[in-house]
Amino acid sequence: MARPNRDPEHLAVLQDYYARHRLIPSYSTLSTLLGFRAKTAAARLVGRLEVAGYLKRTPDRRLAPTPRFFERPRAIAPVRAGMPEAAIDAPADMESLDALLVRRPSITFLMTIKGDSMIDVGLMPGDTVVCERRQLAEVGDIVVALLADELTVKTLIRENGRFALKPENKAGDYPVLRPDAMQIIAVVTGSFRSYRR
Repeated sequence: MARPNRDPEHLAVLQDYYARHRLIPSYSTLSTLLGFRAKTAAARLVGRLEVAGYLKRTPDRRLAPTPRFFERPRAIAPVRAGMPEAAIDAPADMESLDALLVRRPSITFLMTIKGDSMIDVGLMPGDTVVCERRQLAEVGDIVVALLADELTVKTLIRENGRFALKPENKAGDYPVLRPDAMQIIAVVTGSFRSYRR
């Protein structure tokens, strides 16, 4: 009788290893990690993961993850923040966080939010914002701007024909910034936060 395919379980172990070490292990290390008796079993697993699109070979023949390697399950139904409801027992779609948050990798960088001047648009202290380097922005965009050698994150507005930067915290005592000179560094395109301590 054929043994059940444990590739999904082995892939999960490999993904955790990659998250810790930022590399795909050798066949020898992979065999030890997964409890294989021989490196040939690791080589066969790697071959199946290549065919499935999780791994690829670099020009110098090293193993590297593909974008599919970073996909995570996404629940079919959104979660209700109010009253609990029954979960749908269906297979999840797979989605990459990079694909969700990054449209143009070549101009994208991350920044950490400091302070509470933007909490009304959901940007809390410690959150990470995804930014695209751009010098032009639309009114209403959340921008990263350089003011007198300091960076700030605010909403770009227009007042009396001039651009200004509006904080988004009604409870705070934050004034609209109306600098004589302002340089837009980037436009915020997304954000996320970690609850891990």
